[in-house]
Amino acid sequence: MKANGTTPGYRASWMVMAGLLALALAACDGAPPPPKPKVAVPTPTLPEEPPPQVVAPPKPAEPPQASADKELAGKVKSALLAERGINAHAIDVVAKNGVITLYGTTETPARRDTAAKVAGNVAGVKSVDNKLAVVAGS
Repeated sequence: MKANGTTPGYRASWMVMAGLLALALAACDGAPPPPKPKVAVPTPTLPEEPPPQVVAPPKPAEPPQASADKELAGKVKSALLAERGINAHAIDVVAKNGVITLYGTTETPARRDTAAKVAGNVAGVKSVDNKLAVVAGS
């Protein structure tokens, strides 16, 4: 053993390692360069079109007949409210083309008939479809 504590085998292994390292580094210099990153070529873009506007169709004006039917039903309801002895709050009135339909309840058959007569006497009423049910206490 030498005075500095190294053995010839130990020194030789270091030299072999250094040589291998030098060879490895030398081999790196001869390697082809890494491929260049591909540059994306910007493609011209057109301005985006706005999405198509969804436009709701305008609501058609209420047909004249529907307006006339509502008006006639209102007149019949008013006539029923003015009649004593009839609980007009329990009667619904629907008008279609001059035909009045009465829905709801009355207390007696006589009041049922009276409601139909009152409705039939309103100007513009062509006929009355009486669907009132007789319910005692209604």
